Amino acid sequence: MWFVFALLTALAWGGADLFYKKGSDSHDRYSHIKIVIVVGLVMGIHATAYMLIQGLSFNPIDMLRYLPVSALYILSMTLGYIGLRYMELSIASPVQNSSGAVTAILLFIFFTHDLSLIEILGIAIITCGVVGIAVLEKRAEHEALQNHSTQIDRKYQIGFMAITFPILYCLIDGLGTFADGIYLDELNLISQDAALLAYEFTFFICAVLAYTYLKFVKKQPFNLFRERVKGYAAILETTGQFFYVFAMSSNAIIAAPLIASYSIFSVILSRIFLKERLNAKQYAVVMIVIVGIALLGLADEL
Repeated sequence: MWFVFALLTALAWGGADLFYKKGSDSHDRYSHIKIVIVVGLVMGIHATAYMLIQGLSFNPIDMLRYLPVSALYILSMTLGYIGLRYMELSIASPVQNSSGAVTAILLFIFFTHDLSLIEILGIAIITCGVVGIAVLEKRAEHEALQNHSTQIDRKYQIGFMAITFPILYCLIDGLGTFADGIYLDELNLISQDAALLAYEFTFFICAVLAYTYLKFVKKQPFNLFRERVKGYAAILETTGQFFYVFAMSSNAIIAAPLIASYSIFSVILSRIFLKERLNAKQYAVVMIVIVGIALLGLADEL
């Protein structure tokens, strides 16, 4: 079942990525804080509902036990939200989407794993495909900017910004997923349900702190009902997180790079809902990644 859970996670996060892009305002310096607030609120609601429906008891100590993982994830996501303000140049960076490969390499180095040839081939194909689609997206964005009729604000043309955020996201998210693999798969330090609740409640606390900072320190207006696009992203983000925990608890070293392919689904969904077209090279890369996913599915059945 890990394969199905990983695939559902990639689909959900691909959809979330689409709405994150639509919901980010390059002119709003507090856009990333507002996304944190909405995502944290939705996660808090989901955690409470899941706990009550499943009849689970939650130990607050689990939040402290799981805090290293939660902190890495929340930090990387916040940096990603900040980077969205610079999407005019940094869209789909090849570096950012390599976090799954970073995790797989770390797990392979520090823990003993016997991977079949099909699994290794599938991981390699997906990782190359993710990097490939990111390169093509970045080229398309660069060409679109060159053909733009108006002058682009220079702050969106600073290569440092386009590089720094993806690198930080890749490293921190990769370390977070590596830590998650240790907690949920390698050493079984925490159960799936406890990890899910701990992470979502921690994110909710961050949302409360972010709202307090935005509203009472920066005196910025915030109307939740006007943030519907961010809300859709938050719902999909939380849905993906639900499936993610169960995928990582079963086969972290293979699930991580598969989940990282969510950028492929983001590209496909943006073409469907934004009525954009894929060029021949993009279609080829998408098909390559699908082949890699199919190989991992085949390996799961063997």
